[in-house]
Amino acid sequence: MTHPDAADLRAAVPQVLAALVRRGADFAAAEDAVQDALVEGLRTWAADPPRDVRAWLVTVAWRRYLDAVRSDVARRRREPAPEEPVEVPGRDDSLQLYFLCAHPSLTPSSAVALTLRAVGGLTTRQIAEAYLVPEATMAQRISRAKRTVSGVRLDAPGDVATVLRTLYLVFNEGYGGDVDLVAEAVRLTRQLHDAYDHPEVAGLLALMLLHAARRPARFSADGALVPLAAQDRSLWDTRLIAEGVDLLQGALAQDRLGEYQAQAAIAALHCDAASAAETDWVQVVEWYDELVALTGSPVARLNRAVAVGEADGPRAGLAALAELDPSLPRWAAVAAHLHEKDGDPGRAAELYAEAARAATNTAERDHLQRQAARLRST
Repeated sequence: MTHPDAADLRAAVPQVLAALVRRGADFAAAEDAVQDALVEGLRTWAADPPRDVRAWLVTVAWRRYLDAVRSDVARRRREPAPEEPVEVPGRDDSLQLYFLCAHPSLTPSSAVALTLRAVGGLTTRQIAEAYLVPEATMAQRISRAKRTVSGVRLDAPGDVATVLRTLYLVFNEGYGGDVDLVAEAVRLTRQLHDAYDHPEVAGLLALMLLHAARRPARFSADGALVPLAAQDRSLWDTRLIAEGVDLLQGALAQDRLGEYQAQAAIAALHCDAASAAETDWVQVVEWYDELVALTGSPVARLNRAVAVGEADGPRAGLAALAELDPSLPRWAAVAAHLHEKDGDPGRAAELYAEAARAATNTAERDHLQRQAARLRST
């Protein structure tokens, strides 16, 4: 019998944790018990691997949890907890764990960290490295999150919108350390899609796949950011594009439009075009109209101004941009692009430089600085 690999263990972690919590275990104590069971498994499985990894982990983790309860009870001079038979659930409780880890009482950053730890099975060190923060900082964040959700039962209906926002935050963080958060977000969203039939879950997965398909072309050989219009589209992953489009079509067919489906439709139009010039910008604007109607998002309106500038000309784009607050992130970058298209390189260079000073991402800042320098040298 083969030894369970890391992928097997990470897939089992949320199911095991959810099984303990559903039986009434406190979340924080259950998570500690699962980690103890994993350590025990890695120590003993080389010589005697189990036939059913999940069943073994549930049994051992529940015993570890009861041991901890007994120790706590003994300290308080109470009767020890009775040992109950462990029944491994036939259903996958990890879906409810998504809802628990994205509980509305958690901050977005805490929900992300807890999701990666409890559902993703990542270590605190891996999560800290991915987010470029000290391990102690991330450990405190996860501990606070676990305390917050302790006592919350898994039988309450969850808010899928909160879960999707959490997964989208993971995806948008990109990657760092030894954990690729883009791949991790896709993996977790696939799990959610397998367990939960909802058009917005399919829409988010489609959106992630369509964006992920373009990753090989997003950076040059020397690490410079390559904007969408300049990307080598032959590098795009056509398999991911096809899967994303198929998911999107299935979601749209349910006629329950949501923001992730609208975003995925925009991404699909970009992926469908052989070049930036051949993009169906009129349809892109129409989908941004849908997205703005759904969300009222200033970011969606900012991106819509770019699309309007392509569909109806830069003056129309600048008119749309004028309705928005200039303090919006990337407002100056959009204004620079539209002014350059409108034949005003001087103003565009100023705005590119302004956008570079406000950029929080190194690759984006360097790109904007290069754009400003390019215009100033002409």
